[in-house]
Amino acid sequence: MVTQITEGVKISVETLYQPAYSNPANDYYLFAYKINIENLSEYSVQLMSRHWHIYDSNGTHREVEGEGVIGQQPIIEPGSSHEYTSGCNLKTDMGNMKGSYQMRRTIDNAEFRVTIPEFYLIAPYRLN
Repeated sequence: MVTQITEGVKISVETLYQPAYSNPANDYYLFAYKINIENLSEYSVQLMSRHWHIYDSNGTHREVEGEGVIGQQPIIEPGSSHEYTSGCNLKTDMGNMKGSYQMRRTIDNAEFRVTIPEFYLIAPYRLN
């Protein structure tokens, strides 16, 4: 698990290769990632949008941007957290992701960017 804190918001990421949904013969590898967003600040915050950089080990780079996460723009109260699971497909059995969330403090509508730490997507058999 990788973790990073930006402006009082802690991001933790776990990954899991999905062999049942992958098809290596067709260069299709699916990975799930679980993200926990914990509000360590004294203010309520709302996740407004996301921005991802996705890298395959063959040098391919993609960017993905959009509102919220999995169709939600959650408000996270001080001391609370929001967890979700999503997925990413790669053309290789190794890669990585990193990015950021655009957050908004609900008390004054001030927006700030929270770093999503870089994490690796690696099929377990590559680690042997």
